[in-house]
Amino acid sequence: MEIKANIPLNIGELETLKPIKTNFSEKISQDEVKTLKEQLTQRTNEILLNSTTIQSSIQNNIENNFETNYKEFQNFLKEIDYEGKNIAELSKEEASELVSEDGFFGIDQTSERIVNFVINSANGNEELLRAGREGILEGFAQAKELWGDELPSISKQTIEQSIKMLDSSILDLGFTIIDKAV
Repeated sequence: MEIKANIPLNIGELETLKPIKTNFSEKISQDEVKTLKEQLTQRTNEILLNSTTIQSSIQNNIENNFETNYKEFQNFLKEIDYEGKNIAELSKEEASELVSEDGFFGIDQTSERIVNFVINSANGNEELLRAGREGILEGFAQAKELWGDELPSISKQTIEQSIKMLDSSILDLGFTIIDKAV
């Protein structure tokens, strides 16, 4: 059993997608819940790391005009349904627009993609929502480490907003944001 939410790591993974059992259609075992939690945490972590990397890359490209790894970058853009102009060909103004308040890689839209992935993958399961939240925080820590312990403010704000949105959703579903296991 694997967690997927329409954002494969690469095109080859499309062939291996398996359906997710939900709380509403059939009961799942504790082992399956544990596996799903691990997968959700890992996948959320990967999405967050890719999202903050792309934000940082665009921000650095605006400021320093350096090139990124083209193939990896283009694959990630396809995974998140970005259909805009080739990032490597953007002017400074176009790049600034992408990371602006209303831009595709702005705080709001990036946070929404991250949180929607977690919520859709968790399908109302409190443990999986917590695993997704953990994945966001782990991805943020890895992104900080990757970028020298300091991320651009846009990435920090995206993480803060993602956690705030996810916590709000957890509360709206009737769960507490305090981990009872602690």
